Amino acid sequence: MLSALFPLTARPTESNHLELGGCDVVALAEKFGTPLYIFDEATIRAQAARALNAFRSRWNDVVVLYATKAYFAPFLARLYHELGVGLDVTSEAEIVIAKHAGFDSEKIYVHGNNKTPEEIRAALHSNIRHFVVDNLDEISNLSELASVVRRPSPVVHCLIRLSPNIDAHTHRYMTTGVADSKFGLGISDGMAERAAREISQHKNLQLVGLHFHIGSQVFDTDALREALHAVLDVAADWKAKFNFELSELNIGGGWGVAYNEMHSTLEMDAFAENTTRALREGLRARDLNEHLKLIVEPGRGLIARAGVAMYRVGSVKEIPDVRTYIAIDGGMGDNVRPALYGAQYAAFLVNRINENATREYAIAGRYCEQGDVLLERAHLPETRVGDLLAIPVAGAYQLPMASNYNLIPRPAVVLVNDGNARLVRRRETIQDMLACDV
Repeated sequence: MLSALFPLTARPTESNHLELGGCDVVALAEKFGTPLYIFDEATIRAQAARALNAFRSRWNDVVVLYATKAYFAPFLARLYHELGVGLDVTSEAEIVIAKHAGFDSEKIYVHGNNKTPEEIRAALHSNIRHFVVDNLDEISNLSELASVVRRPSPVVHCLIRLSPNIDAHTHRYMTTGVADSKFGLGISDGMAERAAREISQHKNLQLVGLHFHIGSQVFDTDALREALHAVLDVAADWKAKFNFELSELNIGGGWGVAYNEMHSTLEMDAFAENTTRALREGLRARDLNEHLKLIVEPGRGLIARAGVAMYRVGSVKEIPDVRTYIAIDGGMGDNVRPALYGAQYAAFLVNRINENATREYAIAGRYCEQGDVLLERAHLPETRVGDLLAIPVAGAYQLPMASNYNLIPRPAVVLVNDGNARLVRRRETIQDMLACDV
């Protein structure tokens, strides 16, 4: 039986290979080379539908925004536009891709702890008017730029990103809701309230809502609920002080997914049920607007499982009484997460998918760093040079953080569906990497 970590269409073939989206991955490796990232369209569609249905069935006015930092590309933008998902963007390039895909500006929210003037102008020129304010300095900058960029909607809708000082109990590099964070404005130190009052001084800015995001790979639903109540307390306090009306509430994302079989994925329906119930009760208890727009920002929760990273084994090095290393043709250049914050994955031989695991290996990348080890302990069948190795749950935060370390080109990407494989990003060439050098 195949691991549930793989995309929904995964199955073994008669020749003992892995099949995704009706395509034999061994044949894909032969055609497109390795490393290769394979995305399953059916899984992308199913995950988006699951999130939309989970929240729309429980809240009247809800917007699901895909957090584009997880992974963004033109093919993905077209898919999410078709499916009715909005976007959380953080750069001009992401805005350009979104607009080319036909996204309604009302379904795009601009994030970032240091939005550049160029990025703000690009968003305003595209008539995007939802900005998540992350620091005091950007308020006057946003107002000034909004006053000179002509567009149909003269007023910018602002949400303040709050720092509720709540620990998400995840890796410290993925914890964003504590006091010592580059993100958000503090509640207890009065910075958030100061931002609210400054926004009110600009006629072309309107404070419509609040935002919080306490971290990534979050499984602690108690922490999420605690943050929700802290933010609702702020809304109630501001309503009493200066008649603030909370009309939009963005509860962020970062909901955990399983990267190996030792963990489980945060269940979307149960999370949506518990969250909307707590929100409804919290609004009612504080006499706040029960008909507000609820915004959620799943990133990896929509895309992680849809992606599989494929590599070819180049060497098997046994160190007696220590361990055996498998060296693959990728590594930290396309997946820096294990080196960056200890992300843990699972690996499978996809050219012999049904063989039982009999040995333990360390899976090392090809890059010139001792820390370039994707898995410290991988249980696999007897592995040989030339075997094809796959790491599932590779759809989020791998390609966006890929680099050209050691001047190695970044991998190709294919989209599979109903037996068809479409190249959506060709493999980089040396010429591509050197194109910007002068």
